[in-house]
Amino acid sequence: MEETEEEKKDEADYKRLHSFPLIRHSDMPEEMRIEAMELCVTACEKHATNNESAAKMIKEMMDKKFGSSWHVVIGEGFGFEITHEVKNLLYMFFGGSLAVCVWKCS
Repeated sequence: MEETEEEKKDEADYKRLHSFPLIRHSDMPEEMRIEAMELCVTACEKHATNNESAAKMIKEMMDKKFGSSWHVVIGEGFGFEITHEVKNLLYMFFGGSLAVCVWKCS
């Protein structure tokens, strides 16, 4: 059974729609948020099959760039309740259902 041209176009549109980051909540300053978002996208693309490695990469880079005590959770279908420093939280989705939460807690 061959895919029709319409089905191929729909699949390409779906992939394009879900390949950009969707910020759900952030209280970071704009410059920090943009850098963190780009870092999350890079890590998730580089380690597409290993969320633990992606989280470790994000944490290490955030620690270097913005000081220590950063925490990162990446996955699907999880809930959380955290305490964080003000202006140091990013919660976003990437690739459809992959959630990324980055926060600093001293």
